[in-house]
Amino acid sequence: MLIEALEGDVTVVFCNGIPASVQTEVEPVGRWFEAFLKRRNRNISASFQELEEEEELSEESEDEELQLEEYPQLRTLDPKDWKNQDHYAVLGLGHMRYKATQKQIKSAHKAMVLKHHPDKRKAAGEKIVEGDNDYFTCITKAIEILSDPVKRRAFDSVDPTFDNSVPSKGEGKEKFFDAYCPVFERNARWSSKKTVPKLGSMDSTFEDVDHFYSFWYNFDSWREFSYLDEEEKEKAECRDERRWIEKQNRAARATRKKEEMNRLRTLVDTAYSLDPRIKKFKDDEKARKENEKKAKADAKRKDQEEKERVRKAELEAARLAKEKAEEEARQVAQQAKKEKEIQKKAIKKERQKLRTTCKNWNYFGDSETDNVKMMEEVEKLCDRLELVSLQSLNESLASGSKEQAKVEVEKQIQEVNAQLLREKEAEVQARQSVRPADQASGGGGGSKGWNEEELQLLIKAVNLFPAGTNARWEVIANYMNLHSTSGIKRTAKDVINKAKNLQKLDPHQKDEINKKAFEKFKKEHAAVPATVDNAPPSERFDGAEANAASWTTEEQKLLEQALKTYPVSTTERWEKIAAAVPGRTKKDCMKRYKELVEMIKAKKAALEQVGGKSKK
Repeated sequence: MLIEALEGDVTVVFCNGIPASVQTEVEPVGRWFEAFLKRRNRNISASFQELEEEEELSEESEDEELQLEEYPQLRTLDPKDWKNQDHYAVLGLGHMRYKATQKQIKSAHKAMVLKHHPDKRKAAGEKIVEGDNDYFTCITKAIEILSDPVKRRAFDSVDPTFDNSVPSKGEGKEKFFDAYCPVFERNARWSSKKTVPKLGSMDSTFEDVDHFYSFWYNFDSWREFSYLDEEEKEKAECRDERRWIEKQNRAARATRKKEEMNRLRTLVDTAYSLDPRIKKFKDDEKARKENEKKAKADAKRKDQEEKERVRKAELEAARLAKEKAEEEARQVAQQAKKEKEIQKKAIKKERQKLRTTCKNWNYFGDSETDNVKMMEEVEKLCDRLELVSLQSLNESLASGSKEQAKVEVEKQIQEVNAQLLREKEAEVQARQSVRPADQASGGGGGSKGWNEEELQLLIKAVNLFPAGTNARWEVIANYMNLHSTSGIKRTAKDVINKAKNLQKLDPHQKDEINKKAFEKFKKEHAAVPATVDNAPPSERFDGAEANAASWTTEEQKLLEQALKTYPVSTTERWEKIAAAVPGRTKKDCMKRYKELVEMIKAKKAALEQVGGKSKK
């Protein structure tokens, strides 16, 4: 707004020279505005000088309220050992320590200087030590450390009055909260985050307890140990020495930092293991899961009862329908045809019911392979069993548990397989009666018959040289010609034909052949005469008393692993190998090792012979 012109004055307005007014919001700040507010609120008027004097008076009053504790050992301190002194106690702030502000530290230093300065004491007639050997140097070092935030933080990290101890498990079990609350509050000063969760009480919620332990398991500590550096890099004479000192100091700090984090982790782990709330939460969770499991079991039981009721209703309806169909079949021939159709439907229904029941039981298997195999067997039952057998089987499955149902199904499968085997044997006998000459010659395995020894050699060679071996059947034939005592030379074609015939044999016949061959082997080895020098027989070759039981695949794997684990240089090697194979003695392991070595040598010899012939 322009000032109003007086009477007689001419007002001249320059339109082009005055810019347009702009309204701007201004926020009042600063100590001037603060003084204005105080004057307005108190209804008084005060100058800025009076406000400053009032502020100085308040600071002096705070200095007067600051109470310092006299340090009894102050005059006996060694200035050269200033690094091991308690700087807070030197300045009289031992009761405040890390909570003291910079202002309080300066006030304490001022008071200590006024009292212990060498000039003051000299004027009082006290004898003063010249140079830096006077204890006043300790006061100077204390203010130097505590007035620098970085150096003060380094000193606070190794505060000699801090209690690093962790309560034992015995203390925590008796009074958990009384023992661990002060410890966590004491260690919370090292947190980089200002807000530190409390341990809480027995009434704390799960979220609060989980947040507390999550915070401490991921605790970020600002505590560092540079104050304890044994060497000062400023004292180094050259750059290389300074680098070496820095390297040593970094390694020492890292070690102490690791020990500090291990201490905190031990504290948290011990508290977590003894916290009664954790046990309570685990018990509650366990009870909740048990209730859910029980509810699920009840729902499943009701569902099964409903299915059983429906099944019985269906069976009753089928029974009534069947009785009605039988009655009508006895009256008229057309009714018999209808009965036959009903019977077909019933069989189809029972088959479907059998498939459905097995499917509901997941085909009694734990893996996909077992499920597929059992599915094929169930289809075989559906094709082979009659209506009555299917109904009986379905009734057994419906009335029993899963294990009982599995036994019933496997029993039916065995019976069907036995019937199929009998039919196959009858077919084989019919073929043999048509071709007696071919059967008499051993089924094409050469012009001469095969004895038990050759059959055993063939079975052994087939297992020794598996599918994928180069020139497999020539290798097997050469192996048999090398180890056979009959003197008959077998060709690869003879071996192939005989192997095919052996595959068609009953497994019991194969076992019989192996049994006879083993008895022959045992008889021959038992008849070996004693050695001439009458030396005690070596347990390595003592085969008469060895365990004749065959080695399983699991035992073979354990033996191979034990041979790798305990090399030849191991003391008491075979005792340790025998201990690693349950159920096998030292003699058994040594004998099996010898057999494996001989088999490998024979395999190499046969392969070398085949390789030599191919080169020729």
